[in-house]
Amino acid sequence: MAKQAQETVSEFKNKTVSVNRVSKTVKGGKRFGLAALVVVGDEKGSVGYGTGKSKEAPDAMKKAIKAAEGKMIKVPLREGRTLHHDVKGSFGAGKVILRTAPAGTGIIAGGPMRAVFEMMGIEDVVAKSTGTSNPHNVIKATFNALLKVSSPRQIAAKRHKKVGDLVARRDGGGGSAAAAESKEVATND
Repeated sequence: MAKQAQETVSEFKNKTVSVNRVSKTVKGGKRFGLAALVVVGDEKGSVGYGTGKSKEAPDAMKKAIKAAEGKMIKVPLREGRTLHHDVKGSFGAGKVILRTAPAGTGIIAGGPMRAVFEMMGIEDVVAKSTGTSNPHNVIKATFNALLKVSSPRQIAAKRHKKVGDLVARRDGGGGSAAAAESKEVATND
């Protein structure tokens, strides 16, 4: 049997953020190549980014996708559509602010951040990038912010509390469910 060249089919979708022409000066002149920046994700909260260089664009893309799949992170989403809380991130001169948004808002973000949110599966978010517009730094700042996002379940586990105690504070405005229940009993007597 002859060897079969099998392409590994990935369950992740990818989006190209930028492709730059780069050059290397050598003894005989310049050698040109391409550098690609790609974001991959499963549209269910997992996302990653990667870079790849090659003389041809398809090869650079393949390298970037392989690198991105190796650096995937999982971000907890509220209701599968937005972040749990507002968060800031930075990398180099790039600074980003990511804010939760009500249903129907859509993705309000520019360039590289939009690609990250689309591949992650976020439907509603408002984001602002300040400082640099370099796509590499903006994406790294966005990932820095996304790593800081935590769900109520994760926070409850750290504090050794029940999720209901934390969520009740968000909804009830300053007390646990037990405290609200005792207030209700006191007013009925």
